[in-house]
Amino acid sequence: MGYPGKNTKSYETPKHPWQALRLAEEVGYVKTYGLRNKREVWKAQSMLRKYRRSAMKLLAEITEGELSGHDRQIADDILNRLKRYSILSTEGNLDDILALDTKNFLERRLQTQVYRQGFASTIRQARQFITHGHISIANKKITIPSYIVSIDDEQRIEYYTNSPLQKKEHPQRLAEIVKNEIIQIEEVQQDKRRKGRRR
Repeated sequence: MGYPGKNTKSYETPKHPWQALRLAEEVGYVKTYGLRNKREVWKAQSMLRKYRRSAMKLLAEITEGELSGHDRQIADDILNRLKRYSILSTEGNLDDILALDTKNFLERRLQTQVYRQGFASTIRQARQFITHGHISIANKKITIPSYIVSIDDEQRIEYYTNSPLQKKEHPQRLAEIVKNEIIQIEEVQQDKRRKGRRR
């Protein structure tokens, strides 16, 4: 065990600093998922790498078509964990782990789920709502955008009880934003009609 007070990296950095394709891919992830920096991409990639290594190690241990004993238990634990977080399909096996992508992990982040479920109008706003304490899971405030959401927790995402966003009339509520935009479009169209009649 290392020194308890010392922070340790939870991700692996790229081996080569300048690779055009990799840099473009990382920038794409940062923009698409509203990440703070590339470290969050590297964390997801390191998590993916960890599961792939475990899957390859277990596949190498297969004898006579199936795993047995302690290896079987480890494989079941990995598969159940990935299925619980909907990273792997319910029918997935060890071979399917090798086909996973970084996107599979980034899609399960709380920030992405908040945006996908319509609690925020943009992916960046989703991050802001989470860090400011407006989002909760099962009435428990979560302020970590990278929190991995399980299938059960996915249905329990909501605005925090004491958050002003609980009020439907709050201007940042998505439904209210859409309603205001529709009103503005209608007003512009009415102005155009009036100007057309005057001519």
